[in-house]
Amino acid sequence: MKDYQIKKLRLEDYNKCNNIWDMEKVPKMARKFYEELKIGNRITFIYVENNEFIGEGSLVFYNNDPDYTIPDKRIYLSRMIVKKEYRNRGIGGIIVDYLLSYAKELGYEEITLGVDLDNLNARHLYKKKGFTTILYTGEDEFGEYVKLLKKLN
Repeated sequence: MKDYQIKKLRLEDYNKCNNIWDMEKVPKMARKFYEELKIGNRITFIYVENNEFIGEGSLVFYNNDPDYTIPDKRIYLSRMIVKKEYRNRGIGGIIVDYLLSYAKELGYEEITLGVDLDNLNARHLYKKKGFTTILYTGEDEFGEYVKLLKKLN
C-alpha cells in the first residue's frame, strides 16, 4: 500500500472532493454537506495519496432522524466513498476504522449508517466492521436501503 494520510477536511478545500465524487451531479447534496461542515454538524476526513483526494468519510452529529443520531450517544457515519479507480484496495476499510476510532474518542456509544441494498461491496465491508444490527429497511428517492448500527464499546 502507498503512503497515505487521513486529513480533516478544511472548508476551503471542500471543492477538491469533486475529485472523489461528481458534485455537479448532486448539487443539493453537495450544498447540504458544505452547510453542515460550515456550522460544525459534519466533520469529514479525507484519504489522501500524493496530495490527491482519493476517499472520504464523514461523521454527522445531528440530523432529524433518531435512527441515525441521538445527541451524545449515537453518531452517523455519512458519505463514505472511494474514487472509483481506487476501490477494492482496502481504502474504505481504513477510512471506516479511522471514523470508528474518532467517534469512540468523542465519547459516542453507537454509530449508524445507511447503505443501498444493491451496494454489495459496501454492505460486505460494513458487516466485516461490525455493523450488524439492522434498524430499518426502506426506500427513498435513491432506491432501497438499510440503516445499520454498531456499538462502539
